[in-house]
Amino acid sequence: MFRNEIRSEIVIEGTAAVVWDVLSDFSRYSEWNPGFEKAEGRAEVGQTLHLTFAKEGGRGMTMHPTVLVADPGRELRWLGRLWIPGIFDGEHCFEIQETEPGRVRFVQRERFRGVLVPILRKTIEVDTLAMFQKVNVALAARVAGRAAAA
Repeated sequence: MFRNEIRSEIVIEGTAAVVWDVLSDFSRYSEWNPGFEKAEGRAEVGQTLHLTFAKEGGRGMTMHPTVLVADPGRELRWLGRLWIPGIFDGEHCFEIQETEPGRVRFVQRERFRGVLVPILRKTIEVDTLAMFQKVNVALAARVAGRAAAA
């Protein structure tokens, strides 16, 4: 049952530091991240990011979320809003949990609030969750590629 939150996780072969380096390098998202056409900004609390989400068959949607948490090697979280607070708000969180040396559990989740959430529920449950899963796989591959190059 949909409870205004979606979640996807993956085990990544790599260190928390490398996962953070890839995740927080927004300028390189277009090289590996299927969820974004473009991303700009810094992973620092209070910073505004400029994100253009990829959308199949159409123009991507641009949002300007604010970074809420930037804890290197552990968590990156931002809050994005569509137009004004209360319409469609998404608090997006990436958690990096080192389970053993060289292995990380990566959790991507988002909590949604606002009057449009019930209307967009199906899109969130299906399309957005599917994109989270694609991004997780792409992140794992990018981290593995960095380890192989080292």
